[in-house]
Amino acid sequence: MNTRMNLRLPLFLLITIGLTWACSGKKEHSESASSETTWAAMDAYHLIMAEAYHPLKDSANLAPAKANAEALAEEAEKWAASTFPERVNTDEMMTRVENLKASTRAFADKVKAGASDEELSTALTALHEEFHHIMEAWEGGHSEHH
Repeated sequence: MNTRMNLRLPLFLLITIGLTWACSGKKEHSESASSETTWAAMDAYHLIMAEAYHPLKDSANLAPAKANAEALAEEAEKWAASTFPERVNTDEMMTRVENLKASTRAFADKVKAGASDEELSTALTALHEEFHHIMEAWEGGHSEHH
């Protein structure tokens, strides 16, 4: 068990460096793929999702997710009501974002209702995956998963 603990820090650092490197080149790729390089509503949701999800993923800390649940649901509502960029202004993408809005609201409602940490962790992980499917579709299937 002590050996396992000794391996966690280097592994964590390696993963962190790898993710930083992988995410740093993403914007350049996106800009070359299309003249539409930003989707402000998606980016606003993504900022809050990152604040909520990464502490859970990195250290099993749900406090930021609980604190940001309502803001995340509000941002999902704004995103669903926003004007979609031309290349993703499709019924399929609108349905995906509407479903994400519903899932995000359900997560916020679970937080309000005092759901167990296990239930919240499972719901947030699924919500993060659902978001990444949308982001990958926006980026043409070339998103780095972080």
